[in-house]
Amino acid sequence: MIKVLLVDDQNLIRQGLKALLELESDLELVGEAENGEQAINLVAKLHPDVVLMDIRMPIMDGVAATREIQKRYAGIKVLVLTTFDDDEYVTAALQNGAMGYLLKDTPSEELAVAIRAVHKGYTQLGPGIVKKLLTQFSSIAPIQSPLAPPSLAELTPREKEVLRLIATGASNREIAQELYISEGTVKNHVTNILNRLDLRDRTQAAIFANTFLSYLNQPD
Repeated sequence: MIKVLLVDDQNLIRQGLKALLELESDLELVGEAENGEQAINLVAKLHPDVVLMDIRMPIMDGVAATREIQKRYAGIKVLVLTTFDDDEYVTAALQNGAMGYLLKDTPSEELAVAIRAVHKGYTQLGPGIVKKLLTQFSSIAPIQSPLAPPSLAELTPREKEVLRLIATGASNREIAQELYISEGTVKNHVTNILNRLDLRDRTQAAIFANTFLSYLNQPD
């Protein structure tokens, strides 16, 4: 059972998320907080596995709370769930230890999947968030066209197609629709890509793909 702590200053949002989480047999809501300060206190008492954290809140915002939680309880995962996708919020949250950043319009089934993935240690980013990170990364440290690793040549043409779409921030569902294959097949391709390239998660895969995009675009 994955223990989840909800942190959001709007009671209506908390009630909606609570109703969604109660539909999942492996997720247990152990507490609710309406600001970052309350969240830190409840983390100390309840020891949740995953904190579902809003960003803009009174008294203490989600970024500051995430920083304190990671400083005091490094094993607890924080997944940001907010309506704001501003570059500074995304960067600050991830730099301070958040394992994921999703928007509140994320479908409930995808939110549940993200909570499970973050609990296992995988990074989860909503559509468009990867693009924001890559844009910032490129503006700070322009890519110098490094040599492609030999493992890149081991990818099949289909895996390269999937990797190119991952680079755009596409979800498994969007990739499946684009390539006319099932989501299960996409998941298998993603697993193979991560294993072949020795990457941890989709974020690393997206950065890798953008780094070596010229090689991926070469005809097979």
